[in-house]
Amino acid sequence: MRDQNGFWDNAEVIYAYTREQALEDGVLVDVSQMAKEAGIKWPVALTASVFGRYVEVPEGVIGQDETGRLWDILWMFRLAARKGGDTLLFQLHVRNDNSDRTAPLVTLKAVCGPGDQGEPVITIMLPDED
Repeated sequence: MRDQNGFWDNAEVIYAYTREQALEDGVLVDVSQMAKEAGIKWPVALTASVFGRYVEVPEGVIGQDETGRLWDILWMFRLAARKGGDTLLFQLHVRNDNSDRTAPLVTLKAVCGPGDQGEPVITIMLPDED
């Protein structure tokens, strides 16, 4: 008869980095309040790299603000989430300069997984982030 225990059941946890710690450290940025306004019912966080590249407005760029840029990310995620699944890629245009050309298309990844107490949470990150 096969052992019913999982492979890791008796393993010693050496270190665990919680979502709460990542939020406190600034590795993740909580955007849950605006996400609720966009119709997203679960907590949402962006990685610091996504926030820095696509929410914060680069110095000297006119006609942009953080609220609008964050809304664009959340809204495009919400539209993409209709497809379902626990990991999805979505795209949007983000303007980081004052040129007249079309803003470049950027790809982001959203992962729905368990939070610190097993609750569903969403993390939006760069495609090569985990």
